[in-house]
Amino acid sequence: MTVFGVHTGLQNISMPELRALWRRIEDLGFGWISIWDHFYAATFKADDAYCQEAIAAHAALAADTSRVRCGSLVYCAGYRHPAVLANAMCTIDQISGGRCDFGIGAGWAKVEYDAYGIDFPGVKDRMDILEESIQCVRSLLTEDVSNFAGKYFSLTDARCEPKPVQSRLPIWVGGAGEQRTLKIAAKYADAWNVPFVSPETFAAKRGVLHRHCESIGRDPAEVRCAVNVGIAWTEDSLQAQFGALAEGVRPGVLTGTEQQVIDRIGEYVSAGADQVNLALRAPIRVEEIERFSAALGLV
Repeated sequence: MTVFGVHTGLQNISMPELRALWRRIEDLGFGWISIWDHFYAATFKADDAYCQEAIAAHAALAADTSRVRCGSLVYCAGYRHPAVLANAMCTIDQISGGRCDFGIGAGWAKVEYDAYGIDFPGVKDRMDILEESIQCVRSLLTEDVSNFAGKYFSLTDARCEPKPVQSRLPIWVGGAGEQRTLKIAAKYADAWNVPFVSPETFAAKRGVLHRHCESIGRDPAEVRCAVNVGIAWTEDSLQAQFGALAEGVRPGVLTGTEQQVIDRIGEYVSAGADQVNLALRAPIRVEEIERFSAALGLV
């Protein structure tokens, strides 16, 4: 059964607005709400930095809801130490009563690194950091005592307590890179997510993921596959949400009539999407989410 969720970007929106939005999304019958991890807004201009912090927002999401899965798409391995993340996810899972999902990626928004004096290594090193981070987090979430010796991180008789409520807190990997990202997802992740791609591109990326799974002897069905799509019933809405990024995301934006949106979702499901998330950016038009919920009969 396909899960429908909403991915709430944290830019240019106040916490009271976000908290009311999360509660409304849950009331509308969605099964998932997630936050992103950025220090700057998604234009990634040096003077565009109005963005809520991710871990604090993730915890607030867990506290403000009672039913939905509470996810992150995705925390940045480049400026979040895995031990800090593991401890935070345990606490968020406690807050939510076992509804926390943890997503992580390699990071790419160089403007944030530069502004805060954080080293921004090349792609290979960022991917290596991601791979080590996942191993550290998984161990800390599941093992009584963790030991790890890597190039970037080490754990020595490390403990992370209390453990999550869930026996296996799901780890998501986000990204579309076929050589490393999807290989890492195949090896370590419970779920994989990619944003703003067409159904055809989603199917192709999912195929690569499955081939990586098969190459290591893993059942591809063990990895949940999700896509983030925009929702813009009109061109004005698309431009208001995404501005200069509109053309880049257009292949992955739902638009048109209710039937056209339903048909497009059907294409993603046929392409193998286990989950479809509406990816929102301020200004949030709640009526667009309400219209989607009504069209899909979520409540």
